Amino acid sequence: MATDYFRVGIIANTHGLRGEVKVLPKTDFPDKRFSPGSHLFVQESGKTPFREVSVRSARQHQQFWLVAFEGALSISDVENLKGMELSIHKSQLQPLPEGSYYIHDLIGLRVETEDGTYAGELVDVMTPGANDVYVVRGPLQKRDLLLPAIPDCVLSVDLKSNKMVVHLLPGLLESDSDSHDETGLD
Repeated sequence: MATDYFRVGIIANTHGLRGEVKVLPKTDFPDKRFSPGSHLFVQESGKTPFREVSVRSARQHQQFWLVAFEGALSISDVENLKGMELSIHKSQLQPLPEGSYYIHDLIGLRVETEDGTYAGELVDVMTPGANDVYVVRGPLQKRDLLLPAIPDCVLSVDLKSNKMVVHLLPGLLESDSDSHDETGLD
């Protein structure tokens, strides 16, 4: 389902008494998204944005960003924002370099192996650290298939045809990893 708004952060809590909030960033561009003068939309999770805010100031603090909005000068002005999401309108999306994709463009792609076998649908993208992991739900195994987003595994992405072609590295399928005997030795 297409949407016009995309989450860039979650307001985790208030910070101090001067109207700052702690934001857990959900964007690759926190410097741009939370820079003074940026326009964001505050919304409850999954609901239509209901309030536009303008960033007054922002700074990074550990894994959070401390963000203050225009017109919010005290803790009482921002207490009701705890747990809310910060979003941007699709017109604010940054162009990406070739071979890079927004997560919302990848969700729903048909995933096939290099020999044309249907692997499933890409249902989620996890971002644990070194590389993203694509979560594919389909007929190849009972559990979701977890594919590392690396060139050795992801051979092509074609957004126009809504298709991703992958190479299944050894050990990715349950049957690959279940071939050991009881001792755990081959």
